[in-house]
Amino acid sequence: MYLIPLTLIICIGLLCWSFYKKKATFWNGFLFLMSVFALAGNVMFFSLISSSKILHVIFLVIALAIMVTLTLIYALHAVLLIWNGIIVWRRESHSLANLLTLIIGVFLLIYPLMSFLFLRKLIPKPYNLMIEHFTEMGSFYMISIFLIFSLSVWICNFYRPKPDKDFIIVLGAGLLNGNEVSPLLASRIDRAIDFYQNQISVSDKHPLIICSGGQGGDEKIPEGVAMRDYVLQKSINPDDVVAEDKSVNTIQNFAFSKKIVDRYKLDPNNGIFVSNNYHIYRATAYAKNAGMKISGIGSKTSGFFLPNAIIREFIAILMKHKIANLLIILLFVVIAVADKL
Repeated sequence: MYLIPLTLIICIGLLCWSFYKKKATFWNGFLFLMSVFALAGNVMFFSLISSSKILHVIFLVIALAIMVTLTLIYALHAVLLIWNGIIVWRRESHSLANLLTLIIGVFLLIYPLMSFLFLRKLIPKPYNLMIEHFTEMGSFYMISIFLIFSLSVWICNFYRPKPDKDFIIVLGAGLLNGNEVSPLLASRIDRAIDFYQNQISVSDKHPLIICSGGQGGDEKIPEGVAMRDYVLQKSINPDDVVAEDKSVNTIQNFAFSKKIVDRYKLDPNNGIFVSNNYHIYRATAYAKNAGMKISGIGSKTSGFFLPNAIIREFIAILMKHKIANLLIILLFVVIAVADKL
């Protein structure tokens, strides 16, 4: 009787400990999902052993709501992705990356028809069954790790740093018209300024704001310079702002910012970085690789762009661990072949 509540307590305890030790880790999403399952098990268990009709009704309503929601998401996920892809295409640049949700949505919409016509009609047994079995396992695996990854990204944005930091690194993004701070980049800078001002009001300690970003091929000035100019327009002390203007990617953002931290003789582990909320998870690893055990705070991202951004981050994480994922895929192939022979 006490096993199920104990399981829930253990899952929540492990989640809290994991988040305390590391803000951006896959384990946070996994433990959160296990906590949800444990909570659902508790509700189900106590509703079954309880004689209260009200509790039974509440459980049935919750269970029905979850089932309907999941069914609608599963049935309409392809349509939702296509709809999101069209919106991104209309509002953002017409690049292949911004077509991602549209491409995935179209594929998911036509895949059942392709599977029926191609696998069952053209490929003889047992090979079509092997492919179907492999596809089922692969789909379950990809959906599961995408869900856990999305939860991990969401959880790492709950980090609330203490107002005692030595520095704030603001990660750059593309400029408008080659020299203007874009709304996306402005949201990052404003988030950093909010923390800067709040820390000064609480502890009177001035953190160094490092505006990190080099000059792209279509930009007239380095991003870091444009970002520093934007910060100074907000009446921030010029001595508290410095531009890092050599980096061309996130890895270099942190590597070159670390040199500035060292030059100012600051504690490399007593700082934070700022980026968009979807980017915090992956950027944390880059900060650690540069020699800074720091976490990030995220600025808001437009809702229409978030699905596309999360999928792109997910693909980047998959590619980072491509060997492990390849081995898992090969294992699915072996299982599918062995099961149908």
